Formats: sequence, structure tokens, C-alpha cells
Amino acid sequence: MNLFKGLEKFGLKTEGTENLFEEEKRTNASTEQGEAKEEIPSEESFLLEKSVRCTVCDKVFKTKMIKNGRVKRLEPDFDLRPRFMYIDTLKYDVASCPNCGYTAMNRYFEHLSSVQIKLIKEKICANFKPTGEEPAVYDYDTAINRYKLALFNTLVKKGKASEKAYTCLKISWLYRGKLEGMDEKDASLEQERRECLEQQEAFYNQAYEGFLKAVSTEMFPMCGMDQTTVDYLLAVMSKHFKRYDTASKCISRIMSTSSASKKMKDRAFDLKEEIIREIKDSKA
Repeated sequence: MNLFKGLEKFGLKTEGTENLFEEEKRTNASTEQGEAKEEIPSEESFLLEKSVRCTVCDKVFKTKMIKNGRVKRLEPDFDLRPRFMYIDTLKYDVASCPNCGYTAMNRYFEHLSSVQIKLIKEKICANFKPTGEEPAVYDYDTAINRYKLALFNTLVKKGKASEKAYTCLKISWLYRGKLEGMDEKDASLEQERRECLEQQEAFYNQAYEGFLKAVSTEMFPMCGMDQTTVDYLLAVMSKHFKRYDTASKCISRIMSTSSASKKMKDRAFDLKEEIIREIKDSKA
């Protein structure tokens, strides 16, 4: 049926217009095809290699860094674990000298005292065995091992509690990332999932205890975080470990300080509501 019968008198050609929405369907179909063909960028495309001089052995080596202009930030996890589209940037926040074994998170790598250098040379470098060429990208196991090496270096150099705590927190986050990438329906991964959960919890607990010690012995900013951020992080972790009194104190400090942003205060308020619900449920 020609729906536009009668428009011929206006000199218009209306043939082939029996279906009003045919063009829309074609457009949608082509759009869907375009979306289907959109390529997910490789992890390697977000990385660059930077030359770094080792603070301990003075040799230059290459380390992988994130191209900050390439990554798109997503909403962080409840405990401020950062998230980015297509890549877990946490995997690349450690520099490790392949020559002597000195390893640290990027923010700490260059900052060593002469005493700390001596300790690392004696207890790390003297026993270190290079592992060979690095992969183009890091899987979670590789990243976790690099962080553990950084944590061991921090112990050896007698680093601050905050540095040890922050390293433990990031290791816990990496185990979380590894768990998220596992197929829950694959029964063959059950043992590995269980081990990941145990490790995640163990490092989370170490991070929590470390930050509690750090806030009573160190000055802010701490690991690049101001007091409000650390208070919120501790409140979330306290809730996780059901230490509600500590969580409430941290939340109260956030709500009463003028330096806290509205977003942070909103987060603290939501966390307070969750804690109240948990306490009520536990008594029910």
C-alpha cells in the first residue's frame, strides 16, 4: 500500500516508501555492526617504557609505565581501589631493577638513605638472581610477585609502616583483580580461587593493621593521601573486619572536617548507613 498516495500532485516521487521505518532499521543494523567491529585496545597499547637509574646499583634499566593520556578512569571500588577501562594500572606501579633486585613502588623508588642502600645491598643484591627478560605485559601473578619483592625490600630497608601497609593493600587489590578475571563456573579453578581469596584477605588485614599503626606514628600526607582519604579507607576496612567503633570514629572525623569534599562526606554518610544496617542485622 502506498501510504503517500495523493502527493504526486506536488511533484514528489513516493515509490518505495511502503515501510516508514525501514531506513531506521537499516541505520540501527549498521550501528550495531559498527559496535560489534569495534576493537578492544591491547594492554600493550597503554604502556610505554621509561629508562630509570637504579638508586642502589646505579645501572640504567627499562620499566613499564602507563600512558596517562590513554587511560579512561572508571568509578573506583568501595575502598578506593582505582579502576580504568581495558587495563588494571595497578600492575604497573612497581619499578624493579633486573640487575640488583632493588624494587619499590614508583613513588618510593628514588628515595633511599645511605643506610637503606647499604641494607639492600647486603640482604637483597648479594643474593638476587635475575629472572630473564620481562613479558610485554604483566599478568596478575607477575604483578603480584613484583609487589611482594617491593614489600620484602621495604622490610629490609626498614621502611615506614605506611609504605608497607600501602604495598599490602595494593597486593590485596591485585588478588581481587585476579579473582574478577576467573570464570566462576570453571570447577578446575576452585582451588586457585580459594587460595586467591585467602591471600587477598591476609594482605588486606596486614594493610589495615599497618595503616592503624601509621596514623598514630606518621605525619600526613601519607602515601600521597590526605587524612580524610586515609580516614575513609580505614573506615571501609574497619567495617570489613567488623570493627565498628573504629569505623565510626573515622567517619565522625570526616563529617566534622571542613577540608573533606562533599563527595567524600557523601561516601562517609553512605558507609555509616551500611554500618547501622549491619549492626541491626547482626542483632536481629
